[in-house]
Amino acid sequence: MTAALKSFLRRLPKAELHLHLEGTISPETLVELSRRHDAEPLTLDQARALYRYTDFHGFLMAFKAVTERLRTSEDYELITYKMLEALAAQGVVHAEVYVSVGIVYFWQRSEFDPLFVAMERAREQAEKDFGITMYWIFDAVRHFGVEAAGKVFRKAAEMKRDHPSIIGIGIGGDERKGPAELFRDVYSEARDAGLRLTAHAGEAIGPESIWGALNIGAERLGHALTATHDAELIHLLSERQVPLEICMTSNVKTGCCATLADHPVRKYFDEGLMVTLNSDDPTMFGSDLEGEYLLAHDEFGFTEEHLRELAANSIEASFLPPEPKIRWLHQIERSV
Repeated sequence: MTAALKSFLRRLPKAELHLHLEGTISPETLVELSRRHDAEPLTLDQARALYRYTDFHGFLMAFKAVTERLRTSEDYELITYKMLEALAAQGVVHAEVYVSVGIVYFWQRSEFDPLFVAMERAREQAEKDFGITMYWIFDAVRHFGVEAAGKVFRKAAEMKRDHPSIIGIGIGGDERKGPAELFRDVYSEARDAGLRLTAHAGEAIGPESIWGALNIGAERLGHALTATHDAELIHLLSERQVPLEICMTSNVKTGCCATLADHPVRKYFDEGLMVTLNSDDPTMFGSDLEGEYLLAHDEFGFTEEHLRELAANSIEASFLPPEPKIRWLHQIERSV
């Protein structure tokens, strides 16, 4: 990265829209968590080894190993603050972060409310310290089933009354075991409760998953990697300007995209789709949002003007109210 490009990216206001809180934990922080909770704490080499995998299943198992060591309010406060500190250092002014409430409930059997109070404490402190704003998206695990997802979404609606930073819901996990259409009713219920709707779709299986997400009302799509195989779908996504949460490094590291050169990000951009760049699980994939913008520049020929357009897309696709959106878009225009 040239010094000039790095300086440009740092001062370019941008939003991160597809980021999992649990996927921002560095190996060093995982060691700290392990020392708190494990009878035989992980070494740094062992922690780093957890982040090495060869396919999507391996990634899910690594994700599970990390989340199992998140147990106390102090753990969640720590990782939330560290995440926002790292984002602010990259010029991120707003983030909308997935938190795996489904995992907390159904893998760990933990009470979520006290954990969330600590996360909110960290969010508020980071906003004071760094000026970054953040919303939460409660993420359900689709292969845990519709009933489990409904509990997560109803928890989001209940807590939103006291915590307006809870902005929306989504479904992640194994698309094969949880087709989007199964969640139509609980998505409708969430929308009626004032929650915004997102969905992971078209990451590990074909465009039918993306169609399903659109059919249940998803406003933003995570990954949408396989839309490239369906010309009708590409046309619809362009026409409707459905925001796509593109995660290039993630798609290669999980094996969902064979090589970086095969990634459709440039095709999507050139065909007028609303592309946003995101890091997904940055510490697990060895990239961050700044790195994704650099990849777009170096590997796909995105110019600085293109990068400004991507940053503007991220602000427009966010769930921020109009006033801050306009303010950040004006600042992006001035970042020549």
